Amino acid sequence: MKASVVANKDFTVGKIDNRVYGAFLEHLGRAIYEGIYEPDHASADQNGMRGDVAKLVKDLNVPVVRYPGGNFVSAYNWEDGVGPREERPTRLDLAWHTSDSNAVGVHEFADWCDSVGTEMMLAVNLGSRGVDDARNFLEYVNHPGGSYWSDLRIKNGRKEPFNVKMWCLGNEMDGPWQVGHKDADEYGKLAANTARAMRMFDSELELIVCGSSNADMASYPDWERIVLEHTYEHVDHISLHMYFANRDKDTPNYLALNHKLERYIETVAATIKQVKSKKRTKHDVYISFDEWNVWYHSNKQDREILDGGNGWPHAPGLLEDIYNFEDVLQVGLVLNSFIRHSDVVKIACIAQLVNVIAPIMTEKGGPAWKQTIYYPYYFASVYGRGTALNLLVNSPGYESNHEDNTPFVDLSSVHNEDDGTLSFFLVNRHGTESIEVDIDLQGFAAGEVIDHQVMTHSRLDAVNTAKNQSEVAPRKGEGAKVADGSLRLTLPPYSYQMVRVKL
Repeated sequence: MKASVVANKDFTVGKIDNRVYGAFLEHLGRAIYEGIYEPDHASADQNGMRGDVAKLVKDLNVPVVRYPGGNFVSAYNWEDGVGPREERPTRLDLAWHTSDSNAVGVHEFADWCDSVGTEMMLAVNLGSRGVDDARNFLEYVNHPGGSYWSDLRIKNGRKEPFNVKMWCLGNEMDGPWQVGHKDADEYGKLAANTARAMRMFDSELELIVCGSSNADMASYPDWERIVLEHTYEHVDHISLHMYFANRDKDTPNYLALNHKLERYIETVAATIKQVKSKKRTKHDVYISFDEWNVWYHSNKQDREILDGGNGWPHAPGLLEDIYNFEDVLQVGLVLNSFIRHSDVVKIACIAQLVNVIAPIMTEKGGPAWKQTIYYPYYFASVYGRGTALNLLVNSPGYESNHEDNTPFVDLSSVHNEDDGTLSFFLVNRHGTESIEVDIDLQGFAAGEVIDHQVMTHSRLDAVNTAKNQSEVAPRKGEGAKVADGSLRLTLPPYSYQMVRVKL
């Protein structure tokens, strides 16, 4: 079986915003407590943050991390997480039916972000709170001093402001599961008023308004239109969320889900254009896909806690999906979709980063390790920076529930002019056949393959564990060559590959 691709230097999608490789950490399960923060751990630093986890995050080169939620933020009082730890209150979290000690708040999280080399994207509570609390939080975080809230920050040990530029105006406000759920008109008006107030403080902030929680919501896509009609000229991004599941154990349909993702992106992008035209404005709004990942493995085991059967535990194991090799392919496909839509998707956050539906897992007092999905995320984040190419792909395909013709070969490509490389990220969706791929490198003075990584496994359900951390891991590929202006390689059945060409 064969596939052909044209990669033309002048046929581009656009410059990739590095923040498309962002992540998310919520006060949920063991994401914060026992995830990034475990003061008794052998690797913990002076702030109680796990050094082994920090090393794995640094290696991912994560540009931005969204915090503190998520559903958690819609009933969160940010003031609970500042000041002396011994004076902070323990609160009940209605979203996940747990309790939170508030041992980690904005100060601790900011210090952790500095230690791993990432930026904060903060969310304000527009569920149980509103404009006043958002502007107070902003003043606390960003004002240099000489006002009530900024002086309180200084009193709490941080003289310099945090200077956070990215702010989410609530979370999933279209969802009836959300504390303070609102309809589109109600939320749109509140978000617009909040955005106006925050821009009165700093007109250069990047503000993200809530879009649909998923593409199956009854209010989608009218939600986007109505909310943007209220907020368009006051915000920079609209957020979208999507999680991927294979509950029916149907691998071909599971691996075609990124078609649904791309229609979701394209529909909202068209809605943005519609509202822009209606407003007669030059202002542009982009998409922040600030929650995405595979999520379904842990659903059954989570029910007892989420239904309140265990009372209000602090940092219990929740949403701890153990990812398999099949999920490697899915995460690679999702990242390819984001790269191919980098003209409209400017921010994206894998949800989440540690323990909770995450590429990194930890044991309390024990090791941290890379889940299977760590690797495609790593390859895209580290090597997928530059200009996305608009590829012409001719691949055999199959009929799926999501598309009449799902190509067996899915790929994206990034031209990094700074280091003179061309990177390809490829997935073979075929379960039994290898596919020979010929990529015509038009306009590129191609040199040689400098890196070739392959991920395959005999079992789709293979996983990594604390005892066997490398059951699913990349290996050095063979056979990828540049000759006569083309890159040629073979994709084994059900495989993920990254190939880098020096130009």
